[in-house]
Amino acid sequence: MSLKGKTAVVTGGSRGIGKAISMKLAKQGANIVVLDMVISDETIDEIKKLKVKAIGIETNVTDEVSVNEAIKKVLETFETIDIVVNNAGITKDNLLLRMKKEDWDAVINVNLTGAFNVLKAVNKPMFKQRSGKIINIASVVGLMGNVGQANYAASKAGLIGMTKTLAREFATRNIQVNAVAPGFINTEMTKKLSAEVVDYFIKNIPLGTFGEAEDVANAVAFLAGPDSNYITGQVVNVDGGMVM
Repeated sequence: MSLKGKTAVVTGGSRGIGKAISMKLAKQGANIVVLDMVISDETIDEIKKLKVKAIGIETNVTDEVSVNEAIKKVLETFETIDIVVNNAGITKDNLLLRMKKEDWDAVINVNLTGAFNVLKAVNKPMFKQRSGKIINIASVVGLMGNVGQANYAASKAGLIGMTKTLAREFATRNIQVNAVAPGFINTEMTKKLSAEVVDYFIKNIPLGTFGEAEDVANAVAFLAGPDSNYITGQVVNVDGGMVM
């Protein structure tokens, strides 16, 4: 599957799952634009070694002006935006009883409003070119809930609802909108979990192990390519069978 000549915008694309997605799309031939609060020059250099164009733009997805300026720069550099991956996300976990209002707001603003800001900014250029692939990185937590993650679960459930709605709104312009919902993936975040917690969750994963960032990236690459042209409004779980 080739994405040669396509331009992909990946939010939060400097590290973790976002970096894996950026690298995978680049391996398929796409030019990569990483939008992140802090751009990793190392990541950009790694992408360029794959013989594609790559730039990083410092962007605060919660700030509409910042996002609009970033998308303007993308269009000035590459002319089209063919693939958008809304991956930027944060967690601020706590039981609802102890959750601070600012922690609720911060997670909703980055994970949900941030995606809204990006999609609002790419709406017109994608509609004009009458083609595009949008992949929102949700979470199985948005489908099943999780103790101590009311803010995160709400943001990801909202992202799934927005995915399905925009799939309907964008369909007439040949733009497919889908979501990928990772389960427990080996990242810096999950490395902080205690052995007891890891053991508990692995017992509830039929495949018996956590996934890798590349597993998520593989699903994103499929949805970003031509083989998924008749797929829209769907949520693809990458969770080892945790949620069926």
